[in-house]
Amino acid sequence: MATRQKVRRPAKRRITKSAGNGSTRRARSKSRTNGSARARATASRRQPETLRLRSVTPMYTVNDLERSVAWYRDGLGFTVKEEWKDGGKLEGVMLKAGNCTFGLSQDDFSKGRDREKGIGFRIYADTMQSVDALAKRIRAYGGKIVSEPADMSWGSRTFAVEDPDGFKISFSESRRG
Repeated sequence: MATRQKVRRPAKRRITKSAGNGSTRRARSKSRTNGSARARATASRRQPETLRLRSVTPMYTVNDLERSVAWYRDGLGFTVKEEWKDGGKLEGVMLKAGNCTFGLSQDDFSKGRDREKGIGFRIYADTMQSVDALAKRIRAYGGKIVSEPADMSWGSRTFAVEDPDGFKISFSESRRG
């Protein structure tokens, strides 16, 4: 008579995670509290809850939309992500550079054709690209540089441009590793 052997199951593995200080803890597959991680995080936030944004898209109203689109696209290197037209006439665009978006819309001049733009407002943009190469590209396009590339005390190399309507954008390349 054949004897029946008991099938041995391997022991369950314990997964551990390092706490960063040399100690380890057992990873949990399920939370000890009820609800999702998002529900737990929401419950633990201070009240009133602070604003949490995923993105911000600045929008400039410009005098000559086609000229501005060319400046941002050909001078700075943005791509046109969307165009908004009304009756076949271009009224606005959404530009994209990396993960960032930026809008331009045609001024309807309801506040006057001679109103100044770009006063008291500036966009600060961080890039991994060389700001010297970017400044060279803008110069070659004929763009206006309001401050030449320079090393800053906080470890960045920065310069600033002014678009055709007077809006300013500062570009910064981190020099810290």
